[in-house]
Amino acid sequence: MIIAICILLVLAYVFDVSSSKTKIPSVILLLVLGWTVRQIAEFVKIPIPDLTPILPVLGTVGLILIVLEGSLELELNKSKFILVGKTSLMALLPMLVVSFGLGYALYYFGDIDFKIGLGNAIPLAIISSAIAIPSVQNLNGFKKEFVTYESSLSDIFGVIFFNFITLNAYIGTQSVGNFLLQLFIILVITIISTLSLAFLLSKIKHSVKFVPIILMIVLIYAISKEYHLPALIFILLFGLFLGNLDELKHIAFIEKLQPDLLNKEVHKFKELTGEIAFLIRSLFFLLFGYLIETAELLNTETIIWAVGITIGIFVVRLVFLMLFKIALMPILFIAPRGLITILLFLTIPISQITALVNKSLIIQVIILNALVMMFGLIINKKEHVEPKKSAN
Repeated sequence: MIIAICILLVLAYVFDVSSSKTKIPSVILLLVLGWTVRQIAEFVKIPIPDLTPILPVLGTVGLILIVLEGSLELELNKSKFILVGKTSLMALLPMLVVSFGLGYALYYFGDIDFKIGLGNAIPLAIISSAIAIPSVQNLNGFKKEFVTYESSLSDIFGVIFFNFITLNAYIGTQSVGNFLLQLFIILVITIISTLSLAFLLSKIKHSVKFVPIILMIVLIYAISKEYHLPALIFILLFGLFLGNLDELKHIAFIEKLQPDLLNKEVHKFKELTGEIAFLIRSLFFLLFGYLIETAELLNTETIIWAVGITIGIFVVRLVFLMLFKIALMPILFIAPRGLITILLFLTIPISQITALVNKSLIIQVIILNALVMMFGLIINKKEHVEPKKSAN
């Protein structure tokens, strides 16, 4: 078992490194690899225990680390305000349009309550930062930043919206009031936790310092989630704070943290976070691929829905990119669904599950969106090659 896991993770690393050259999203290769392992295990009759309960745990930890990794990379200064504004709108508005549009379609064709249809639609409307961020590492600064901001914010807005819809029996003044209170509470928790963790990071002299910090981050997230607080806001703001210490040097308290020395620790912390995020992300998609049934992948009853949803996603995306006057290539095609979609799908309350949104549909939408992204990145690669040829 140990040998098999090591081989699979080494292959995952090869997929991750080679994806920038082949333009094949590593998520597709990981899903195929996981599915292949399942077929081999069944063929040779190797007994493997039920691994389904592990999937949400890997997904939650992976989401935390991926959003943290992405936020640590982001610069936040006056020159970035326009970018942040545009990416915030691009993360929010298309997600709302797709959610309400698909929610209405599920309500109309599925003969279910609109609120239930909306709750089932939201996971399919969210861009997965787990796939988007690693896929744009070789793009130029603006495009890379745009996708990182957009996908991270899409995760956050999507999770907040999903929890608001699925955890409130009725949507009204009281539920909106509770949401605003939760938002205020998580902001207070974020300020206290961020400053405390940054202080610990600057003061701990023990050789083991980053793992305890990561464990405390996961702990704060998990406790916040137990009380239905939008905990991803804490992850994003904590990462932005550590990644932008140079912009905050003039604040008296920040000076006490010795930002020049802390920056060196943050750099090491960022590297460790990236490595662990890769490990958890790879294990998640390998496990999800392993749990895929062939019949679910080839389900002809859901493929029409999957194609329709995919087309709708990119039509809406095209409209908003043109509306905000953002260069289309290759950003138009980078709207993958993945870890966050699976994670939210698995947490839909039993009373709100609908037959139309099932595992087959989720798998097919994820793969179709990944294929579209692959196509867009390949085209973008060709556009960069052609000018070099003409120059010669």
